Amino acid sequence: MIESIRPAIAADVTVVKAVTDAAYHPYIERIGVVPAPMEADHAADVAAGRVFVVGNPVQGVIVLLPQDDHLLLESVAVHPKAHGKGLGRALLGFAESRARELGLPEIRLYTNALMTENQALYPRYGYELEGRRVDGPYDRLHYRKRLPS
Repeated sequence: MIESIRPAIAADVTVVKAVTDAAYHPYIERIGVVPAPMEADHAADVAAGRVFVVGNPVQGVIVLLPQDDHLLLESVAVHPKAHGKGLGRALLGFAESRARELGLPEIRLYTNALMTENQALYPRYGYELEGRRVDGPYDRLHYRKRLPS
């Protein structure tokens, strides 16, 4: 059973960073730069109400930024020790619920082109590839999922 997903609080900032770092650290060597989520201002994101966590202790983190016409899923991270427990799937489902609550018709996200696992994962959950863009040192694939009305 997956514990409920809740908004992160200031006391969670350290563990939000730890889970994010653990999830993204294996990609540093492959992509040749530190993944952007590892350099995020976690305290500011938590204070702004953008971060949600799952697990006790926290094992999964999702960062969601509402935009005018979509919900941007900026980061989803599951601690490697918690892989296979359905936390990533639960966090993606939470993003959909959150978008609906906010009246937003779609979710958008991006992933590094060298994070090949994600290229198989996101389409399985209904995300379609929208395009590829280079943003500074990051070669990103952009996905979106339109939510049924």
